[in-house]
Amino acid sequence: MLELKTKISSDTWVTATWEEYIQIIEDSAYQKAKYYYHNGQLRIEMTPLGSEHSLDHTIIIFAVNLFGTIKKIPLNGRDSCTYRKTGVQECQPDVSYYIGENAQIIPWGTSIINLDNYPPPDLVIQVANTSLADDQGAKRLLYEDLGVKEYWILDVQNIRIIAFAIESGGSRRITESQVLPNLKMSVLEEALRRTRTTDQSQVGAWLLSEFQK
Repeated sequence: MLELKTKISSDTWVTATWEEYIQIIEDSAYQKAKYYYHNGQLRIEMTPLGSEHSLDHTIIIFAVNLFGTIKKIPLNGRDSCTYRKTGVQECQPDVSYYIGENAQIIPWGTSIINLDNYPPPDLVIQVANTSLADDQGAKRLLYEDLGVKEYWILDVQNIRIIAFAIESGGSRRITESQVLPNLKMSVLEEALRRTRTTDQSQVGAWLLSEFQK
C-alpha cells in the first residue's frame, strides 16, 4: 500500500493503485506537477522545466502548426493536455495533436480527454532535457499501449528528434512523419539548431521558406 502521507518521489515510477494515483494528483501539493500512470505505476514530474526546454517546446509547436497551415492539413494541437483511460492509463504529454479527420473530434469544453469515449491523439511529442531515458523507455511503451500513431522525442541536449511510428502495439524509428506527410525530422532538427544562435522570428522565416518548397 502506498503511503500517501509521505511526499512521493518525483521523476521516478512508483507502484500504486489507480485510486491512490487519483488521490495523489488531487492533492494541492502536486497542483503544478505533470503526471503519468501506466502498468500499475505512477510518475510525478516536479522538476522545473527551465529555459532550454521551454524554447524547444515553443518552436516545435510553431513548426508543426506552420507546416499544417501551409500544407492545408487539418490539425488541432494541445499543450500539456491530460488523456485518461480510467483505471488503466493517464498521461500529460508536452505537446499532442489530432490530425486530419480527427482534428475536431474533441468537442469544445472538454477538460480531461476520456479515452474511453474518444480516440488517442495522432501525434505525441515529449521535450526531453533531463528525462530522455524515460521518454525513450517507459513513456514510449505507454504511448504504444495508448495507441497513438506517432511519437516524437526532442532531445534538447543533442539537438535531435527521435521519432517513432506506432502500429500493432509496437514502434519503429522513422525519419519522416507519416501523420504529417513529407515533414522530415532533419528539417525540424535544423530549425532547432538555428534557435541556438538566432531568434525565433528568423527561424520561423527559414521554416516558411522550407515548407513552401
